Amino acid sequence: MDNQQVIDLFMGRGMVDKYLAEEMLSSIETSGKDIAETLADFEITSSKDDIWPVIASELGTEVMDLDLFIPPDELLSQIPVGMARLHGALPVDIGPEGLSVALTDPLNPQTAEDLRFALGKQIIVVVAPDHQIEEKINTLYGDGGDTMGEMLNNLDAAAMGELSAEDLESEANSAPIIRYVDLVMFQAINEQASDIHFEPFEEEFKIRYRVDGALFEMAPPPNNLGRAIISRIKVMSNMNIAETRVPQDGRIVKNMGGKQVDMRVSSLPTQHGESVVLRILDRSNVNLTLEAIGLPDDMYSYINETIHKPNGIFVVTGPTGAGKTTTLYAALRKINSIDSKLLTAEDPVEYDIDGIIQIPVNEAIDLDFSRILRAFLRQDPDRILVGEIRDKETAQISIQASLTGHLVLSTLHTNDAAGAVTRLVDMGVEPFLVAASLEGVLAQRLVRTICHSCRASYEPSEALINQLGLSPHELGDKEFYTGQGCSVCGNGYKGRQGLFELLDISDPIRELIIKRSPSVVINQRAIELGMQTLREDGMRNIYSGKTTIEEVLKYT
Repeated sequence: MDNQQVIDLFMGRGMVDKYLAEEMLSSIETSGKDIAETLADFEITSSKDDIWPVIASELGTEVMDLDLFIPPDELLSQIPVGMARLHGALPVDIGPEGLSVALTDPLNPQTAEDLRFALGKQIIVVVAPDHQIEEKINTLYGDGGDTMGEMLNNLDAAAMGELSAEDLESEANSAPIIRYVDLVMFQAINEQASDIHFEPFEEEFKIRYRVDGALFEMAPPPNNLGRAIISRIKVMSNMNIAETRVPQDGRIVKNMGGKQVDMRVSSLPTQHGESVVLRILDRSNVNLTLEAIGLPDDMYSYINETIHKPNGIFVVTGPTGAGKTTTLYAALRKINSIDSKLLTAEDPVEYDIDGIIQIPVNEAIDLDFSRILRAFLRQDPDRILVGEIRDKETAQISIQASLTGHLVLSTLHTNDAAGAVTRLVDMGVEPFLVAASLEGVLAQRLVRTICHSCRASYEPSEALINQLGLSPHELGDKEFYTGQGCSVCGNGYKGRQGLFELLDISDPIRELIIKRSPSVVINQRAIELGMQTLREDGMRNIYSGKTTIEEVLKYT
């Protein structure tokens, strides 16, 4: 359930005041507990189940106890299992007025509307404890119902009949398409995918998930339904479904399995139709702390000290998908206090962070990073986050901000930490300004980590050892690990781990910057001064059994 929505409900009833509401939201963010547990912890309710009578009263109904409830099969069949799991919905009664459904999130009107549209029935919302609903869905439906294979069969049938119409909107809003797209999204979220790719080709329509940085293909739907599937996604993200010639961007906010999921949507016209990518915005990332992102102790201490400085520039570098935004959000959370004003310019704003003023870039009205930055300096900020330094003007204003008493956090797309220095100089920024303002540069990559359930030691080939630049005698008694693949991971990997390289802009490095030294020279001097490279950090993770040689070679 939406925490703010529930707290607003309790505030409207005079049970919670503004200050207590803020304290509760902060507690939820740090503790990870749900709103029902938090209300009980703050003694607003006697137990976590006392939330449901308040919600029922708001909706003009009563709480239903599902402990002894066993619906007949004909009632259970009113909602397919895939849809029941997706929406957290359990049918409890059917009559002339419609289908009564217990929802894990009864306050979300969109869930009832989605069910009404997909099932073609009037939906009457019933309130019951969410844990009872989830338990009944798991017990009563078991493993049967809407598998992906059955859904594809339904789509095949639909392709022969109702979906042959040319009207895009009617195709997108047909029940089989709605169910299929919902199931694709639900499965992607269950598998902790970061992206879903819908790709049209001449002879087939592919759907792929990106999990832990790697793409996996799922069973494709019939090729002639590709347009209907894309149209459905465009309807959900408020795009113009009639416009297929230009790229479009949108956003989907959907309740799935009792939790709210945000997805950023991008469409791209191709030779055989529109390619659409959904970026699933994982809120667990934005809640990561600086301590939890996997930094070595010395790097953590340095970064923690740097981001608490009153002025200067701290830059995180790496390719797209390297986790730069996650690191910067963790840094923001560390310095987000009541006595500090934080402003961010992002393209786009992916997550709302309490206590921070966030401004999205909008190129359509010339609201770019440089223009937002100029406005920032008139807003009396203490610390500023610039999503990316892309050009000379943004770089110069960032440096100006740092030299006038502001701490600036930003990102650059460079291969290593030393490359950030020469990138700024190549943009046209005077080297002495870079040397005076830059405090540190963190380069990072994300590598897949070995699954703990099937991790096993093995002997790598001599060719792999040579690629690491090591000789057999240097290895000594070092042990290497790999994942063998199991039911938990499927391919030997589970989750990802950061590799880091930290360049401290010390006085010797500043001298090289002023002399316009190339990045190779700066990198070599930094290594002499004790900098650990990405490859060296990768070796540390290999020896500790966290990742494989192949992953480190791939990203460093």
